[in-house]
Amino acid sequence: MNVTLNPNSIAGEINDLTRRAADQADSAIDSAQRLSQGALDTLQDKVHAVRDQAPGALSRAAAQVDDLKRRGIDAAHKVKTTVQDQAQRAGDRTVGYIKDEPLKSVLIAAATGAAVAALITMLARSRSSARN
Repeated sequence: MNVTLNPNSIAGEINDLTRRAADQADSAIDSAQRLSQGALDTLQDKVHAVRDQAPGALSRAAAQVDDLKRRGIDAAHKVKTTVQDQAQRAGDRTVGYIKDEPLKSVLIAAATGAAVAALITMLARSRSSARN
């Protein structure tokens, strides 16, 4: 078998292979650029969408906070009014009872005062005993 190597033919083959490799590399680079540009465009669209939605979401959150704050203040006012009304009714009943039963009221007040005084005396003695 006689194989003749022609330098011009080998050079042509190498040039052809090199050109095809360069074409494939260019094609791969173009494809990568198109894919990366597409991904970048998609990312940019999503960033714009989030940026456009953020003010609305923040406004809704601020409105909800204001609503909760208003409800809390309203509830506190209702509780305050209820407590004031109950205290007023209790005071009125107490005054009415004192007017209706003055002797009993004085005796109840004296007994309550004596019980509180005795309790304070006992607590004071137990604290002084504990210190010694």
